Amino acid sequence: MEINRRVFLKDLTAVGIGLSTMSIAGEVFSRAGNQGKRVGIIGLDTSHSIAFTKALNAAEADPKLNGYKVVAAYPYGSKTIESSAKRIPGYIEEVKRLGVKITESITSLLDQVDVVFLETNDGRLHLEQALAVFKAGKRMFIDKPIAASLADTKAIFAASRQYNVPTFSSSSLRYVENIPDLASGKLIGALTGADAFAPATLEPSHPDLFWYGIHGVEMLYALLGTGCKEVRRIYGEGTDIVVGTWSDGRVGIFRGIRQGKGGFGGVAYGANGQQAIGKYDGYLPLLYRIVDFFDTGVVPVSEEETTELVAFMEAADESKRRGGAPVSIAELLNA
Repeated sequence: MEINRRVFLKDLTAVGIGLSTMSIAGEVFSRAGNQGKRVGIIGLDTSHSIAFTKALNAAEADPKLNGYKVVAAYPYGSKTIESSAKRIPGYIEEVKRLGVKITESITSLLDQVDVVFLETNDGRLHLEQALAVFKAGKRMFIDKPIAASLADTKAIFAASRQYNVPTFSSSSLRYVENIPDLASGKLIGALTGADAFAPATLEPSHPDLFWYGIHGVEMLYALLGTGCKEVRRIYGEGTDIVVGTWSDGRVGIFRGIRQGKGGFGGVAYGANGQQAIGKYDGYLPLLYRIVDFFDTGVVPVSEEETTELVAFMEAADESKRRGGAPVSIAELLNA
């Protein structure tokens, strides 16, 4: 099903969000949230699906995961990105061994679960898949990237509001051990800027940073929050340097690595000194926040922040096309 994004957004604005529609959707959502702790996964083309299932379905699962269990999965997922699609047969067998039922469709999946992990590695499919989940009234976590374009990102959040079903998206790198204390000013005072680095492998079907560089951009936004004014990018075959200037004068720099050994990290700069971004501790910190969201409906990352973060990455691509010239975030957000 091909979706005309501009028409979709225009129709949402023209029709408006009727109070009766919101009420009915809210009732469906409430019933779904009270049925239990059954998790469904859409997309078995990423290792995240396996890692999340192993954590949730462990014989002695972490009590902070609040009893949620993956009970069903729809495997597709990318069918055209070879590096993702080739994982699906093996991952199907792996989750089946963990007690997960494989479904033939998203519709069938939604009949058997209370909440959803949208894990499809191909961000181009997220809008269509997310719409089915919103219509069913199920709370949903959307793994990175939330979409493969800013237009689709806006459409996903518009649908979330239309159906009165909250959603959020995040990389696990946002929850590196000391980022919250750095961002709050607890460790080195108010932040004046930050640098972050991460691998930045490219996938031709996605804008450059959307595929993997997003992890480092998430760290920047976890530290600095919203308010980026403009972005400029220096592109090299093995390295990207993307500089964001915030409206209050802070500067955030992302370094994308494609040559030599990769890794995740960076430095925060504060009023009282500098400190390295801490160690990445895996998926559990993110999973804690996902299950809390499933329980409460309160999103840990706002629509505003995720939309601006996507605009930052799209601005980086536009700066590359313009030979490194600065690109206004507002220009893209208001387009």
